[in-house]
Amino acid sequence: MKNLFLFCRAGYEKDCAAEIQLRAGELNVGGFVKANRDDAYVIFQCFADGDADRLARELSLDSLVFARQMFAASELLSDLPQEDRVTPIVEALSQVENGGELRVETPDTNESKELSAFCRKFTVPLRQSLRKHGNLLQKENSRRPIIHVCFVAPGQAYAGYSYSNNSSPHFGGIPRLKFPADAPSRSTLKLDEAFIHFIPKEDQETRLRSGLNAVDLGACPGGWTYQLVRRGMMVHAIDNGPMNDKLMETGQVKHHMADGFRWEPPRKNIYWLVCDMVEKPSRVAELMEAWAINGWFKEAIFNLKLPMKSRFKEVHQILATMDEILRENGVEDFRINCKHLYHDRDEVTVHLWLYPERGWN
Repeated sequence: MKNLFLFCRAGYEKDCAAEIQLRAGELNVGGFVKANRDDAYVIFQCFADGDADRLARELSLDSLVFARQMFAASELLSDLPQEDRVTPIVEALSQVENGGELRVETPDTNESKELSAFCRKFTVPLRQSLRKHGNLLQKENSRRPIIHVCFVAPGQAYAGYSYSNNSSPHFGGIPRLKFPADAPSRSTLKLDEAFIHFIPKEDQETRLRSGLNAVDLGACPGGWTYQLVRRGMMVHAIDNGPMNDKLMETGQVKHHMADGFRWEPPRKNIYWLVCDMVEKPSRVAELMEAWAINGWFKEAIFNLKLPMKSRFKEVHQILATMDEILRENGVEDFRINCKHLYHDRDEVTVHLWLYPERGWN
């Protein structure tokens, strides 16, 4: 297989394409991009056999900002016959043995979603045939490769595989989250998804535990504060606007009527800093850099609002500058991760973790 299939948000194909072109080049993998606006996916076609597999193995999905999911893929299977779509797909997957899971998916577009009901029904006979031919194990195995079949239009699909240790656990890379009825705003889902994405499940009991102190810059009406409170944290909510009454009644929130760009914590006991202010991304990044240099938090999650053009270039430059400034100012050890999450729109979410090897007292 020479293709790498990447899921992304519709309208961000150009950014996803620019990113995979750059990252593949860093691994000395040659190829070219095929992408159409609003398709919600990108194809990177490698020049050499085996390079798609190499990208699927060696290029960390978590390190990609605009790709939600990726898999090594066949050429487009066109005009799949209605009377037997299974056989050509099984043939396209002939090199895949003992897969641990099957996912029949569609890109995240309104047109493709109309295929969802078909995909669910089609999964059963395809799974049976793949098991019969040895492509898929009889029982699911989370340590084996995942077989992907993505229908991009009626009778048209890409088939391939991803490695379970370098793959999203969600179909199409999209977590299914339920909006809490008592949350102040739908923005709450952005922080909920960020915690799920950036904090491994096995670490959540310690890094998202009750009793930690947190700061929410630009908090009102409290969508992000809500996620901190529901996890038992004590929160400084910084905003000149009003906070949700029910959040204030919990006794876990102290509301500071102040500018998030000027407020400073009275004590250095803040574990989580979160920020979803509508501001220029460079200005928010500078604020996060200042807090990190002062050592005012342990972990931060913040959103960067994106420009209309050159979005990948802007994000790439901001993250590189942040890395440089932190190092120049004596921040010796940190991790930065960035993702265009499903509940983000024209923004990306950044996770900054200071001194990750050190504990927190």
